Amino acid sequence: MTDARTARPVVELDDLDTKIIRSLNKNARKSFRDIARELEVSLSTVSNRIRRLEGEGVIKGYVPVVDGSRIGYDLVVIVGVRIAHGKLMDVQQRIARNPHVFGVYDVTGEWDSMVIARFRDRDELNEFIKDMLAMEHVERSNTQLVLNTVKEERRVVL
Repeated sequence: MTDARTARPVVELDDLDTKIIRSLNKNARKSFRDIARELEVSLSTVSNRIRRLEGEGVIKGYVPVVDGSRIGYDLVVIVGVRIAHGKLMDVQQRIARNPHVFGVYDVTGEWDSMVIARFRDRDELNEFIKDMLAMEHVERSNTQLVLNTVKEERRVVL
């Protein structure tokens, strides 16, 4: 099986790969030794498996999970964007460069793209929306302010 977007083969995970990823999902700072002990396999097995998963692009990196609201980023918005025909990727890449943006998606339906971003205040949000609408090939947008986050999972849960 291949990933249609990249033409790369989909990586098949066995039970041990899945258990290793689950362990890292709980705590990506956990040592290989602790994972090996937890899963009752050798340290070299865990090390080799993780290196392989990284090399195949299954594990793309390790980041801290930061609570944006605890550092002043209280506004989260979801923006539907209408983009001129044939210019989708160019516009999405320009939008994605903005440091407030943490998600840009091609979608079906009324909008061509959905953008998810965080801001400290209305002034930052206002500037972002106006800058985005001024971009060449952005036809219009619809901004929705998130009032309450019920669930936000950043990990792929296996």
